[in-house]
Amino acid sequence: MTIETVSTSKCFGGIQGVYRHASEATGTDMTFAVFVPPHEHGIRLPVLWYLSGLTCTHQNVMDKGEYRRAAAEQGVIVVCPDTSPRGEDVPDDEAYDFGKGAGFYVDATEAPWATHFQMYSYITQELPRLIANHFPADMKRQGITGHSMGGHGALTIALRNPGRFRSVSAFAPIAAPMQCPWGEKALTGYLGTDRAAWAMHDSVALIESGARLDALLVDQGDADGFLTEQLKPELLRKACEKAGIPLILRLQAGYDHSYNFVSTFMADHIEWHAKRLR
Repeated sequence: MTIETVSTSKCFGGIQGVYRHASEATGTDMTFAVFVPPHEHGIRLPVLWYLSGLTCTHQNVMDKGEYRRAAAEQGVIVVCPDTSPRGEDVPDDEAYDFGKGAGFYVDATEAPWATHFQMYSYITQELPRLIANHFPADMKRQGITGHSMGGHGALTIALRNPGRFRSVSAFAPIAAPMQCPWGEKALTGYLGTDRAAWAMHDSVALIESGARLDALLVDQGDADGFLTEQLKPELLRKACEKAGIPLILRLQAGYDHSYNFVSTFMADHIEWHAKRLR
């Protein structure tokens, strides 16, 4: 399980790196970013996964997420994967919300996507093994967060893997993809028309079926143009209330869907995770 170092740079006393490897899950080269905060030699650090949204790569949050100061202060490794497989042989779609940059963190079963779009397996199995082998990561102390499509990924992955993540949060997640245009398009394209298969990738459906989290923090801008049609945090609130899941849902006045919103509350989320990962 070898990785290639694309770049490294010192930041807030730690190292921001970008790495590449040949993925067995996707059958392509995959690129990911890791920030390792300053630490004593031999110390293992907690890990926070950050999953990005539609059209993004690992680079967007690196450039605009403003996570490194807080991660350095809290002593947390931050891992930022790509959102889909890449390459000339990888199928794509003309629309921004399907194909490359829009893997939706599922394992596709439909042609032509199934060959490469195995992002659920990549995020939950293959990449964690690389992180454990190549970085000073304490894999018994993991948290997960994400934005928009990545928020959907963070919630569904945590709900489907009980006990793996000590902390879970999200920024403007697609809370109920079975009930919004983005989700209906992606789940149909990747998984086919059987809605029973979709339910494994829908946070609200998973909670309604018995999946649980110890606690959940969600920030959502009330000026987000996607709020009503695509994101539907009220459905997540209702499901959590019925299931007894402690949910902190903060509607942030005047904030939109951009990284200006994400970066504003990033330090809050990292501190929230760090408290639970200690």
